[in-house]
Amino acid sequence: MKPAKIAKKTVLYCVLLILAFIFLFPFLWMILSALKTDQQIFSYSAKFLPDPANWKNFIEAWQYIPLGQYYLNSIIVSGIITISQVITSAMAAYVFAKLYFPYKNAIFLMFLGIMMIPTQVTIIPLFILIRKLNLIDTYAALILPFMAYPYGAFLLRQFFMTIPVDLEDAARIDGCSRFWILTKIIMPLSKPAIMTLAMLSFMWSWNSFLWPLVVTNNMKRYTLQVGLAMLRSEVSMSGNWSLLMAATVITIVPVLIFLLLTQKYIIKGISLTGLKS
Repeated sequence: MKPAKIAKKTVLYCVLLILAFIFLFPFLWMILSALKTDQQIFSYSAKFLPDPANWKNFIEAWQYIPLGQYYLNSIIVSGIITISQVITSAMAAYVFAKLYFPYKNAIFLMFLGIMMIPTQVTIIPLFILIRKLNLIDTYAALILPFMAYPYGAFLLRQFFMTIPVDLEDAARIDGCSRFWILTKIIMPLSKPAIMTLAMLSFMWSWNSFLWPLVVTNNMKRYTLQVGLAMLRSEVSMSGNWSLLMAATVITIVPVLIFLLLTQKYIIKGISLTGLKS
């Protein structure tokens, strides 16, 4: 390899390492702050490492508010929304990618037009609908409005269109139904795209704050983000910021685990998309 290429790669790697450190530094600072006392956080010496590490902050944060109940609520809501969005998006994407009917492209453009509407605009009509259905302060109010989303259908449609039609034709000759083709051929071949959609859907629903705040009144139905907002309002008065940092670290653990489990599929999906384009 030529010295010029080695120098370019070295500079590129150095720049990437610097950018990675910049992006990871706030996350690292949050973890270290969760292990400090309030005196260490606001100390003039500004020690980077906790001395000693105060692991009791995580226990106190878990007990300070009903974090376990909020955790369960977020897992139930995010899990159901993620599964339902993957299913509904796969069915809609298959229709738009593999079936032929009049005005398909026009209908798909109208379908995509929903993505242009901000979620905040639809909150009032959604709230009125949920209230008339007597679903306020229930799991159904947190889940039903988001069981389908047009972006998932758009993402999977683009991937389904790259799958050869010959596979589907061979299955239809063998007498397979459309549902069997979708579940046994199309979806297994689209696992990277499906895992990417699942990750995006889980992160969005896990971090959702405004809608759960609007439709929940009982603390037993609060999600983690609403619980963190309550904890922050209390911490701002008491000044116990180490508990807030510890609670924040606890809330991002499921997202990190989900990301680690789906990382190889996401990377594979990106590489396949690059090859097919």
